[in-house]
Amino acid sequence: MAEENPKPNDISPAPSPPSPQETGYIKGDDGYTRWRNTFALLMGRLTPAGKEQYRLDRDRLFEKEDCRRCEKHRDYLLNYSPIIRFMSSKISQLNGDLDASNIRCQRCTFRHGGGFSPDIGIKICANEMRNRGHLEDTLAHEMIHAYDYLRFKVEWTNLRHAACTEIRASNLSGECRLMREWVTRGQWRLTQQHQECVRRRAIISVTNHALCGDKKMAEKVVGEVFESCFADTRPFDEIYR
Repeated sequence: MAEENPKPNDISPAPSPPSPQETGYIKGDDGYTRWRNTFALLMGRLTPAGKEQYRLDRDRLFEKEDCRRCEKHRDYLLNYSPIIRFMSSKISQLNGDLDASNIRCQRCTFRHGGGFSPDIGIKICANEMRNRGHLEDTLAHEMIHAYDYLRFKVEWTNLRHAACTEIRASNLSGECRLMREWVTRGQWRLTQQHQECVRRRAIISVTNHALCGDKKMAEKVVGEVFESCFADTRPFDEIYR
């Protein structure tokens, strides 16, 4: 006969976090422990779980420094970057307003460069930014989402709309230019490299959409709108870079 619902003291305790012997990562913020973990990372001694713990602890420890650097780069780009200044102007013409007050740098706990919300503005994941060029591509990407929302009345719950703006953002922001693909992502394709990068990154974004069932669905939706959305370079006359 099946047992009745267990009593509270019959419930097994939650599993403990992996031990250093299992991951190769040792908890601790002192200089020696951090050095040991960095050495273990460089020598390939950390498991995937150990690498993730290393990243999370590093991001927590250097949060203020990462955000200060991000804000410094953000302010420079708003004043001097041609693509950021151009997009700011086009968004302003649509009665939108993006500036340092609603482009925020913060620590993120997930692997993502940033995001756009009509109600909040743009979030930049400071701990994911490698340098000012990376932040410029990320900010341009999110500003294209903002432009599309204002210009084309994007409905974020519509997967075709979401796919189209992701295609346009990857196409026009500069994140898929040849050197970025070669040096940063190790993508060595020579023919149709730009188009394949745009398609790949759009599929990744749509796959992560709350209303998307799986990667197969994302590939289908992106494929349905790819040609028309890739060809639409507004507000640029052509692909900027």
